[in-house]
Amino acid sequence: MKFSSSDFRRWCRVLHRDISYLFAGMVLIYAISGIYMNHRDTINPHYNISRTEVVIADLPAQAEMNKEAVLALMERVGVGERYTKHYFPKDNYLKVFLKGSSTLEADLQTGMVVYESLRRRPLVSQMTTLHYNPGKWWTWFSDTFAVALIIITITGLIMLKGNKGLWGRGGIEFLIGIAIPILLLFFNS
Repeated sequence: MKFSSSDFRRWCRVLHRDISYLFAGMVLIYAISGIYMNHRDTINPHYNISRTEVVIADLPAQAEMNKEAVLALMERVGVGERYTKHYFPKDNYLKVFLKGSSTLEADLQTGMVVYESLRRRPLVSQMTTLHYNPGKWWTWFSDTFAVALIIITITGLIMLKGNKGLWGRGGIEFLIGIAIPILLLFFNS
């Protein structure tokens, strides 16, 4: 039995389709989390940070600021987290640590109170962790994923023939796709 170029292209389509479906979820995970990773300077991919500032006029003096006074301050500010501990990093400046990495800071002289709450971003945080190679099992999976992307790319390049394929419009688009990152690297350095 002779294996023709049309048979080869048909198998390329089958491989391209099946491997694409198999790894489509991973492509979406990397794409979505990659957008967050690209904008780490403006969006924290792991935590949603909210900051509330209030001024309270009648704060107790540092000498009177014991655990009960701190708990009363937390209630006045509307902090729902549980108290862990507090200390004074400098005179008349209170810092309170709360469960879940949240903090409350108070300038006892000015009355300025800042509550900063950290909440782990659901799903996005776990997805962005995959960019940091979280374990040996992930190395094997991501290497398999990389090989699958190479196969998807090669089969996609050769499955069409004629002026829409690699020797026509597809080839021009392929070269443009290579040229853009190379030019960006060249102009960015």
